[in-house]
Amino acid sequence: MAKATAFDPRPWYLLSPALLAIAFLVIAPICFILVYSFYINVDLGVDEVAFQFGNWQDLLTDSYYHNAIWKTFRMAVIVTVLAAFLGYIPAYFIAHTNFRRKWLLLLLLILPFWVSFIIRTMSWIHIMGNQGAINGVLIWLGLTDEPISMMYNEFAVIVGFIHVFLPYMILNVYVSLEGIDRNLEPAARTLGCTPWQAFREVTLPLSLPGLAAGSLLVFVLTAGSYVTPIILGGPNDFLFGNLIYDAVVSELNWPMGATLSFTLLFLLGIVVVIYSRFMGLNQLYKALS
Repeated sequence: MAKATAFDPRPWYLLSPALLAIAFLVIAPICFILVYSFYINVDLGVDEVAFQFGNWQDLLTDSYYHNAIWKTFRMAVIVTVLAAFLGYIPAYFIAHTNFRRKWLLLLLLILPFWVSFIIRTMSWIHIMGNQGAINGVLIWLGLTDEPISMMYNEFAVIVGFIHVFLPYMILNVYVSLEGIDRNLEPAARTLGCTPWQAFREVTLPLSLPGLAAGSLLVFVLTAGSYVTPIILGGPNDFLFGNLIYDAVVSELNWPMGATLSFTLLFLLGIVVVIYSRFMGLNQLYKALS
């Protein structure tokens, strides 16, 4: 009869600093947000301790919040799909290039991260605005007599999101492509596959984990963003993050802001759980490490 394995507490001792950090910096704030969502906002910036479901009832019954959730996820899907198409090509080029200084290409890819998120977003005002570079060139070429309106609409918001989040997609796909054996495509071509068939049957399926990890990052970051719609969007281009910002900063209604924040956290958590169930988080760890 085999002896029962004795409990070894040493791994828990080693993990205790990380577990404590997660408990105090992640779990505790989330619990505070959940508890605060049951408070009552009695006046501007004045909250009353209570346990009531008024905030949650407003969220579940008001179509305004439902439309915001739908618009947020629709925008996140559009940005994710476009980023996947636009990001795969440069990632494939970087992974398969014979350029000796590949690190320079990766440096150019991450170089935008050195510039402020807000500055990168606001730069599109000088590109697509009425007095921007695009309209200036079109007028100079005689293709139009007056500026074309390209700002403060959903199109401008999508462009801003793709500009900011595209490097996340490229890096994830690159990491996945870099781990594929270079001999697989030539072997497929020697067996009769055309270059396109070899890519479709070999490279693309093997790179799907990186594509999925990049899609998850872009989707979550887009759904939780509020700065880009404020700068580049119009009055009707708000996302769910903008409702949270307005509730907390503009209306000083912290209980409702906590309710909306926990709702967004819960919905995005479901997306992450689904991804982890089918794809796993290993590829995401590789790309972020």
